[in-house]
Amino acid sequence: MTQLITALSEVSDRYDALFVDLWGCVHDGVTAFPEAVAALQAYRAKGGAVILVTNAPRSRHEVAKQLVRFGVPTDAYDDIATSGDSGRAAMFQGAVGNKVWFIGQEFDRSFFEPLQLIENPAPVEVVPLEEAEGIVCCGPLDPHADPDVYRPQFLLAKQRGLKLLCANPDIVVDRGGRREYCAGALAALYTEMGGESLYFGKPHPPIYDLARRRLEQHRKGVADAGILAIGDGPATDVRGAMGEDLDSLFITGGLAREETRTEIQPEPGALTDYIASQQIAPTFSIGYLR
Repeated sequence: MTQLITALSEVSDRYDALFVDLWGCVHDGVTAFPEAVAALQAYRAKGGAVILVTNAPRSRHEVAKQLVRFGVPTDAYDDIATSGDSGRAAMFQGAVGNKVWFIGQEFDRSFFEPLQLIENPAPVEVVPLEEAEGIVCCGPLDPHADPDVYRPQFLLAKQRGLKLLCANPDIVVDRGGRREYCAGALAALYTEMGGESLYFGKPHPPIYDLARRRLEQHRKGVADAGILAIGDGPATDVRGAMGEDLDSLFITGGLAREETRTEIQPEPGALTDYIASQQIAPTFSIGYLR
């Protein structure tokens, strides 16, 4: 049974580091949540390390620029681990071939910028689907359209045996209160159709490996028992923490706000029912990060 808390400070002294989700926890895709920022700043002021672990399909440098625009100050975190960097590393090691069909918006093309982590990277060229050896998916071109619009192209891709690299396993996010589809929704469709999808963000291991490496650069020798994972995604943040044997803090006021009847805090009965329905076991739960 999850423990319902009212503030991060009630339990944060037990941990040396936090792995913190961004969207739905620290910002809403438009602006920062002041209480969340203050909680992270207070934690760091007491000596804790904060690694932002996000399924953003971009480099940590691009995410850092975005955080400035949203109003998240740099003293609220130590470093950033992104599914974009994890996926880019795999791409430049040849995971989906040298010629790829790209699915994403124009600003997502930074995914193809050189990555210094990889020595002798494989050359990667964006080509039409008919010429592709694999697929790189950062998200739908229109995030409000039904992912099913990609079914005809995915049928051809599946018939040709192309692997799909999913740079963001999230299914949906809420941008300023409006729901959008993410790359995970397209990857789920491709898998449902019989194609093979490769995932590099939460809840899959590669991004946690990257997060631990980022943490090691700031705080040496932190054991998994000393890490608390924080997020609002039951299938990504909480399941990911469970798979990595990390304690977790479930933010109920994000994606599950309606189901958990969260205003300031979740309704206990609704929270219990939701956790059971999702088959997750967060260590702690709270309405919003504060």
